[in-house]
Amino acid sequence: MQENPMKTLNKLTAAGEKITMLTCYDATFAKLMELEGVDVILVGDSLGMVLQGADNTLNVSMHHMTYHTKSVAAGAPNTLIVADMPLGSYEHDNEAALKNAQWLIKSGASMVKFEGGGDRVETARYLVSHGVPVCAHLGFTPQSVNQLGGYKIQGKTAVSAQKIINDAKAMDQAGVSMLVLEMVPAALAEKITNLIKVPTIGIGAGVHCSGQVLVLQDLLGIYTGPANKSPNDFKSPRFVRNFLQENNSIQEAIAAYITAVKDQSFPAQEHSY
Repeated sequence: MQENPMKTLNKLTAAGEKITMLTCYDATFAKLMELEGVDVILVGDSLGMVLQGADNTLNVSMHHMTYHTKSVAAGAPNTLIVADMPLGSYEHDNEAALKNAQWLIKSGASMVKFEGGGDRVETARYLVSHGVPVCAHLGFTPQSVNQLGGYKIQGKTAVSAQKIINDAKAMDQAGVSMLVLEMVPAALAEKITNLIKVPTIGIGAGVHCSGQVLVLQDLLGIYTGPANKSPNDFKSPRFVRNFLQENNSIQEAIAAYITAVKDQSFPAQEHSY
């Protein structure tokens, strides 16, 4: 019988080995990722963009998330699965947040992830106190894209950087198990990684995080923007690397991503801010 995935994650962290995470939304790719040895699978609300063709993640529902979580869990029963809590499922009431988080856990998730600091720290503490493992998400938070004025780097000023640091420390003290840092300067992500106990997972946050995450469709170079817009109008984010372009199959591309994260050749400086 395979070791509990949370214990595996703790061992990787203790050993200083980089953690690999990829998004996944179905059993076929989940099975392939487990075969190649991806450490963590994220059932991301990014499905609103890469599967549903929307401009953002804002219309993803709990029904969408539980459906895809069940599918991924079927394909990767021995891998740590993190499921995103969609917009509206956790912000307004801790009891509702707990109910929705438990729904995702029953659907096959090992852990839930939600965005933001500030008041969300109490949400995290509440879920953890009720036995739900939590992954926090700071920096650029896609569910707040309208408030943030678009897809922009966060933590560039001293004030905004300090807020992210404070939120990261508070989430750590609240008992979260992991922290995703998205689109923040590499130096800030490194500082946070050294300040808190739990592992950090970067996306556009430099090589010094405890691990990395990419959207599968970005890793394969097949995402070209919203369904209603021309692919010619799409510019891939700086932090993306097309691993399929360098390999002969999807399986090889995933394996190459794992190797590159583990040996710290990805992300390179060109993928960081």
